[in-house]
Amino acid sequence: MIELEVLTPDDWKTWRTLRHAALADAPYAFKSRLADWQGDGDREERWRDLLGIAGSYNLVAALGGKPVGMARGVPGTETGAAWLHSMWVAGSGRGYGVGDRLVRAVELWAVRSGAGLLSLAVMPSNRPAIALYRRHGFEETGLPGAPLPDGQHELVMAKLLGPSGT
Repeated sequence: MIELEVLTPDDWKTWRTLRHAALADAPYAFKSRLADWQGDGDREERWRDLLGIAGSYNLVAALGGKPVGMARGVPGTETGAAWLHSMWVAGSGRGYGVGDRLVRAVELWAVRSGAGLLSLAVMPSNRPAIALYRRHGFEETGLPGAPLPDGQHELVMAKLLGPSGT
């Protein structure tokens, strides 16, 4: 059974553990590097500030009581917009619907927050993630995402949200 837990800034150690695991497991899937969040970058106030962004929704998914995934919903800079960030599922959680549950939960949060559009940025080479997002109705926007070291850009995808979160 998949259980979701909403984290607050006080849960920063849980988020840090999962984020470090995500960056170690799938460095190709994120702009950040593990080294960016270790050493001088691994400060309690930094983690608390991340989880304390006003209106954010920070989730951890557990399978059999063990944390195996994470995702964040963050209000967009434009009214009625929200972003899905930091999505990751550990190898031990893949194939059980953990990613689907996380995406759906962030979509429902976005609707409850008044967003009519949920966007995300994904590495263009991350085919499994792109397939997950497409299954949930996300489409490529054609807008360039952030530039990447190899000269490519992140792929920006978005989904119009209805009152039921679909």
